[in-house]
Amino acid sequence: MPEAVLDILKYFFLFLIFLFLARAVKAMLLEISGPRAQRGGAVVPAGVGAAPRPAGRAPEKMAVTAPGSKPRMFDIGDELIIGRADKCHVVISDSYASQIHARVFRRQNAVYIEDMGSTNGTYLNRKKVTSPMQVNRGDTARIGKTEMEFRR
Repeated sequence: MPEAVLDILKYFFLFLIFLFLARAVKAMLLEISGPRAQRGGAVVPAGVGAAPRPAGRAPEKMAVTAPGSKPRMFDIGDELIIGRADKCHVVISDSYASQIHARVFRRQNAVYIEDMGSTNGTYLNRKKVTSPMQVNRGDTARIGKTEMEFRR
């Protein structure tokens, strides 16, 4: 092989190594820094200005099921923080969960779920949560292998 081709391959390989390291450092910094602060103060949940859903559909409890264990029930109340950190209201030991992964909160007689800048994402009914999404009874959220069902 010509020496010029080997030099190009060598620099391409070094570029890939630096790209991998940059992504690894970014993931670690996101994990260490915790949730990103919202700009502009208060959080305005998605769908608040949209047509309201039928009254009485807001869930009161959340059943959290980790693989190989029984469901644990939590009252939703005003807010639940979900993650691996001990300070979370709902502590999950899923390796795909961030320290502070998501939150479930109540606003204007509705319940919402919001991803808190996690690395692997939060899913509601198999759709990725990119902004606060309204939750109804019977909806299912997933963080890694941990499932959360919203109940009456």
